[in-house]
Amino acid sequence: MNLAAVEQIAKAVLYEGYMLYPYRPSSVKNKQRWNFGVLYPQSYSVFQQDTDPCLSQTQCLTRGSILPAIEVKVRFLQMIARSIGRLKLPAAGLGAAGPQAFDFVERMEVDGRVFQSWQEAEEREISIRLQYGDSITPMLQQHEFAFPAERQLEPIRNAAGLVVGVIVRDKEKLSVLVETNATRCHEDVFKIKVRILNRTPFESPETKSRDQALMCSLLSAHTVLGAVNCEFVSMLEPPDDLRELVAACQNIGTWPVLVGASGQRDTLLSSPIILYDYPQIAPESAGDLFDGTEIDEILSLRIMTLTENEKREMRESDDRARQILERTEALPAEQFMKLHGVIRSVQPQKKEAS
Repeated sequence: MNLAAVEQIAKAVLYEGYMLYPYRPSSVKNKQRWNFGVLYPQSYSVFQQDTDPCLSQTQCLTRGSILPAIEVKVRFLQMIARSIGRLKLPAAGLGAAGPQAFDFVERMEVDGRVFQSWQEAEEREISIRLQYGDSITPMLQQHEFAFPAERQLEPIRNAAGLVVGVIVRDKEKLSVLVETNATRCHEDVFKIKVRILNRTPFESPETKSRDQALMCSLLSAHTVLGAVNCEFVSMLEPPDDLRELVAACQNIGTWPVLVGASGQRDTLLSSPIILYDYPQIAPESAGDLFDGTEIDEILSLRIMTLTENEKREMRESDDRARQILERTEALPAEQFMKLHGVIRSVQPQKKEAS
């Protein structure tokens, strides 16, 4: 699997829509995030009549008959609820303060720094190897994975070194079922299936909000597949003899495309966002902007026009947003010129017939 080639594209998919311009929690467009590749708990999905999916499925074809195998990586973000607690009395440390010594607040300021509630995310990855050799029998396998609930406390100290508040980060438990299958279609052609199902328990979905469901969801879920002793077939431009088999593949909530250098067929990205074969990040891009619409110049210029108060909120709301701001403010003039436009190739103009 060519992980180096797929990493930039997979990262862009993972964080697409994570936080949008103007990168502030108070912005309307950031009130409801993670609209791509969300797999909700199964009970919540059923209650919503499947309008909010709990599963995704990738089906693709491989060609190759010498002990072929597939390396599968399921990647997603897990939401972290960040809450802010204000200590009733300053203390030397959190242990001395005790668990009931703070009250939750939406926002607090300490010596000019602002701390506020927000939604963060942690990257998760599941790795599976599907070894199907030259078997004629379908190789159905089920893999269950569990991620435990967790709470982390980070002290907020004032200039005197006393703890006056606490950042509380909560993660709910997740339960994920990954089903893989390889079915032989022809002598050297196999149909590969990867199905991801969110089986996280979620009681009384009729009384829960979307934000509560997101805490138990897989966000920006996608699959990266690597071919061993075989190669993937393009799902967009298949060879003539495999067009019918490609058309029969059922992809649910995903869009599988070849990634890497043009012509390589050892890595496939199954994305919740529609892409084309061999997608590339523009080399002029200075870094992630959480927006895949190739408007780096406009976004960078607009970030520069934010007011000091808006920049302060952006800087203090999220580490990834802060990195965007710092990187943008540090961009040299020549980098902005590169963002302005690049001619990739020049085609000679056809002469009109006289």
